[in-house]
Amino acid sequence: MRAVTVALAAALPYSVRMTTIALLGTGLLGSGMVENLLAKGHTVRVWNRSADKLAPLVKKGAIAAKDPADAVRGCSHVHLVLAEDAAVDAVIAALRPGLGAKVPVIDHSTNLPAKVAARFAALLKQGVRYVSAPVFMSPTNAREGSGMMVMSGPQQDHSELQAHLSAMTGKLWYAGDRIDLAAVFKLAGNSMYFALTGAISDVLQIGRGNDVTPETMVSLFDEWKIGGAIPFIAQRLLKAGEGPASFELSMARKDARLMQEAAGKMALMVLPGVASAMDRAITAGHGKADFAAFVKS
Repeated sequence: MRAVTVALAAALPYSVRMTTIALLGTGLLGSGMVENLLAKGHTVRVWNRSADKLAPLVKKGAIAAKDPADAVRGCSHVHLVLAEDAAVDAVIAALRPGLGAKVPVIDHSTNLPAKVAARFAALLKQGVRYVSAPVFMSPTNAREGSGMMVMSGPQQDHSELQAHLSAMTGKLWYAGDRIDLAAVFKLAGNSMYFALTGAISDVLQIGRGNDVTPETMVSLFDEWKIGGAIPFIAQRLLKAGEGPASFELSMARKDARLMQEAAGKMALMVLPGVASAMDRAITAGHGKADFAAFVKS
């Protein structure tokens, strides 16, 4: 009978197999992941430095652990959702006494790439499977199993963990076997997110300088899908102004001046820095080059 039960369990999609999983770090993102795992029928053991954050999850069915080692004992997978490298190192050291052989420690934290690579190498020598898998998720994404997770590292880890991780996200992207690449992409993605937030703030300030409401200003992006231009801009940036100009830098600088003048006394976040970089590039003789030449400054 047991053999039949095991065979049936193996035939089920991963998302409906019930396993015991540990998640350490139950902030907004971690709590969302716990709720997602509980909804799929898994037993979830949780730990957090601030124990009061565990109470709502315990009410939903999670099991509170007294310490990291207690949290991971007997678990098939361990997930970390922590602040950054120092916390990751401290928690991994604390959980080691309870960690089973070959149980993967999957780190969703936003970390410094160099430290990710060093951590992987050090733990590998100690027989610990460390997996870097940062996410582009909001707490709602984590709860729903949507958004995107990026993983890099050994192909074998990807093959063995693909089903488990795919059930937690809308898209799992395996970026290859370079250990720190997922961490690099996470920082790059967040930098784009921050830059776009600052750029949209400038858009709203231009509107305020011309008595246009923020709601009206953002309606522009309902019609003009600027996201579709990002690959084109990236290609121009890679060439950094080389080849024929589609938009001369001197003309782009004129437009930047008009943007600043239109904003009037409104404080701008991104445009002043871009305009200064354009000025430096023009002074260096790149005024007739493609506008992307300002990155040379």
